[in-house]
Amino acid sequence: MQGREALPNKGGGGRREGQSRHVPVMLQRCLDLLAPALERPGSVVVDCTLGLGGHSEALLTRFPEARLVALDRDKEALRLSGERLAPFGDRATLVHAVYDELPAVLERLGIARVQGVLFDLGVSSMQLDEADRGFAYAQDAPLDMRMDQSTGISAAEVLNTYPAGDLVRVLFQYGEEKQAKRIVSAIVRERDKEPFSNSARLVELIRDALPQAAKRTGGNPAKRTFQALRIEVNGELAVLERAIPAAVKTLAVGGRIAVLSYHSLEDRLVKQVFAAGAATTAPPGLPVVPEQYQPRLKLLTRGAELPTEEEVAENRRAAPARLRGAQRIREEAE
Repeated sequence: MQGREALPNKGGGGRREGQSRHVPVMLQRCLDLLAPALERPGSVVVDCTLGLGGHSEALLTRFPEARLVALDRDKEALRLSGERLAPFGDRATLVHAVYDELPAVLERLGIARVQGVLFDLGVSSMQLDEADRGFAYAQDAPLDMRMDQSTGISAAEVLNTYPAGDLVRVLFQYGEEKQAKRIVSAIVRERDKEPFSNSARLVELIRDALPQAAKRTGGNPAKRTFQALRIEVNGELAVLERAIPAAVKTLAVGGRIAVLSYHSLEDRLVKQVFAAGAATTAPPGLPVVPEQYQPRLKLLTRGAELPTEEEVAENRRAAPARLRGAQRIREEAE
């Protein structure tokens, strides 16, 4: 992406467009996890997935001495959240960037280390709610699915141009779709008649392609295919694989990171990075573990924490959320 610039917010206020429909997931728990690192004056917290700004607004409110740097690849999200965060003035700096670009963003802003990092992964409420984005399988829309609509290929282009073998790989790997071959066979057959452009046709094709037994489990039968296409279009897992280790490296000693994931592929990547940082790297059998082999992270959650039943009842989009947290306890080994 080109032309990313930090946008410090100016004055203003009031309830803005998009604000009323946005319910941040596991908000209180995220704030509590990050709190010990952010209560000191001069702390910097990064919201790597700004969205509509619900988590960011809460961070700025609860930690009045903290400065926020917030990233999003979606220009419309930046516009809406910019309005929401305007009352905080230059305490909030919004940047058009993908979250694996965090080290470059911080370098550009002259920030060496940060005290807190938050990721709220997956598709945002705004993207799901805006019909013309094509993320939601429950309503007919153009098959776009790009989080940044100014760059990259759309979901329709993936469906219409990928070889069958690549489509099977995408659906199986990113959607964990056991019926990937059956669905792709139907896609290839239908795209030869007419290219795909809208979501309703794809949803209908998936329903028709699946055996009855597969339709009775796991909610909407199109869910896994739509997830797979979204991940492919936005390169989500490849970006995340780079982003989590990079974010950990930006933490000052005592700094904390919290990550909300929404499917097993994301959660597995986060778990692996945190577990590696919390483990000793010493060769086995050493009577005393030298400092350079000591763990760099301390895990703050036992496994992945889940939303409460009350939260899921209030906000159905919280249901698949998994939260993990870690704290930096040592510098990187030289």
